[in-house]
Amino acid sequence: MDISPNTPSASGAPNYDNSGHHLHRRFGLLQATALNMSNMVGVGPFITIPLLMSAMGGPQAMLGWFCAMLICIPDSLVWSELGAAMPGSGGTYVYLREGFGRHTWGRLMAFLFIWQFMLSGPMEIASGYIGFGKYMAYIWPGMTETHVKIAAMGVGLLTIAMLYRRIGTIGKLTVSLWVGMLITTGLVVVSGVTHFDPKVAFDFPPDAFHFSLGFFMGLGAAARVGIYDYLGYYDVCYIGDEVRDPGRVIPRSVLFSLIAVAGIYLVMNLSLVGFIPWREFVPADEKPEIANFVFSIFMERIHGSGFATVFTLMILWTTFASVFALMLGYSRIPYAAAKDGVFFRVFENLHPTKDFPHLSLLLIGGIAILACFFSLGTVIEILLATRILIQFIGQIGALILLRRHAPGMVRPYKMWLYPLPCVIAFLGWAFVFLTSPKAIVYFSLLTLVLGIGAYFLWARNTSQWPFEANTPKEA
Repeated sequence: MDISPNTPSASGAPNYDNSGHHLHRRFGLLQATALNMSNMVGVGPFITIPLLMSAMGGPQAMLGWFCAMLICIPDSLVWSELGAAMPGSGGTYVYLREGFGRHTWGRLMAFLFIWQFMLSGPMEIASGYIGFGKYMAYIWPGMTETHVKIAAMGVGLLTIAMLYRRIGTIGKLTVSLWVGMLITTGLVVVSGVTHFDPKVAFDFPPDAFHFSLGFFMGLGAAARVGIYDYLGYYDVCYIGDEVRDPGRVIPRSVLFSLIAVAGIYLVMNLSLVGFIPWREFVPADEKPEIANFVFSIFMERIHGSGFATVFTLMILWTTFASVFALMLGYSRIPYAAAKDGVFFRVFENLHPTKDFPHLSLLLIGGIAILACFFSLGTVIEILLATRILIQFIGQIGALILLRRHAPGMVRPYKMWLYPLPCVIAFLGWAFVFLTSPKAIVYFSLLTLVLGIGAYFLWARNTSQWPFEANTPKEA
C-alpha cells in the first residue's frame, strides 16, 4: 500500500481564509474511521434487510450484499486516491472541478454535483431520520404514521443543534457515538451466533437461482439496498480540510471502515435470518408490524421484551450517530462550492466565533427534515439514482483525467492495479443504475437535463464558462 505522510501544502489542499477564521485540522485516524463507520452502519442494516430479502424473495438476496461489496471496494480506491491528493472541503466537488478542468468543463461538473447533491444528500440523511421514527414505534406501539414523521423531524432538529459547535468538540462526540454503535452491533452478533440455525438461514425458495432477466433485475434491487447500507465509507473526504495528515489518514480510514463494516453486516444479517424465518417479514410492505423493527423482535424472542426495549434505544443511538456523521460531512459541501464561486456566496461564511459553515449546516439540515415526508423506499431509490452518474461515475472519469493530464500531482496514495479498479467500479455502477425502476431512471435523467440547463442559464448571467470573454486555458 503506497501511503505516506502528507502535508497541506504538498497535497495542494486549499488554505481558506475567512476574515481571520479558518477550518482546523483536528480529525486523526481514530476520529476519521469512527466518522465513516458511524455513517455506514447507522439505521441501514436494522431497517433494510426486509427490503433486501423482498428484492429477490428469499435468502439468495444476500448475493446483493456481495455484489454491493464488489462495487464499493474498487470505488473506495478511487475515493482514497482523490481524497489523499486533494484533501479539501467538499470531496467530490473538488475532484470533479480539478479532474475535468477548473475553468472549463470542471465548472459544469461541479455545478451538476451540487445540483444533484441538494436532492440526494438530504434524502440520505432523511432515510436515517425515517428509520429512527420507525424504531421508536417499537417502544411506543401507539405511534401513528404522523407521529413517526414528527419524531423523524425532531431528531433532525436535534442533529443540527448538536453540530452547531467547534470541530474539536465534534471529534470527541463522534468517537462516543461510534462506541455505542460497536456495542449495538456486537450484541446482535453475539446473540445471533449462539442461536444460529443454518436450516432457517438457507431456506431457499424453489428456483431461487434461476438465472433469468428477473433474477438479475432482483439482484440489482438487492445490490442497491446493499450499496445504500455501505454508503459513507468516504465521509471523511468531505471534511478533508479538517483532517490531520490527510495523505495517510484519509485512505486508511476509508479502507479500514469499508472492510470492518462489510464483516459486521455479513454476520449481523446471517444472525437475523438464521433465527427469524425470512418469510415472517417478506414482503416487507405487507408485514410492517415486524419489518419496521425486525431486530427489536429478534432481541425480544431471544432475551425478552425488557432487553429488546433497551436494545432498541441502542439502535436509536446508532442511528443518531449515522445522521450526525452524515450531516457533518455534507454541510461542508455548499461551503466549498460557495468558496469557489459556484454556489450562493453567503454560504462561504464561517460562524463568527466557532469557525464552522453554519449556514450550510442549516440549509442541508432543513431540506433533510422536509424529506422526512417521503417513504423510506422512495428516498433510497432517488438518492442512489441521482448520485450515480455525476458523483460515482464522474469521479472515476476525474481520476483517469488527472492521471493523464497531471502526472506530476503529489499522490500520497495510488490505487492498486490501476486502471482495473476503475473499470470494475464503472461497470458496477452502470449495472446498478440500469436495473433501477424505469420511473427512477427517467427522473434522474430529467434532473440531470434540468441541471445542465440551469448551469448554462447561471453561467450566462454571471459571465462564467463558456460565456467568459477570455476563458483561461487549462494547464
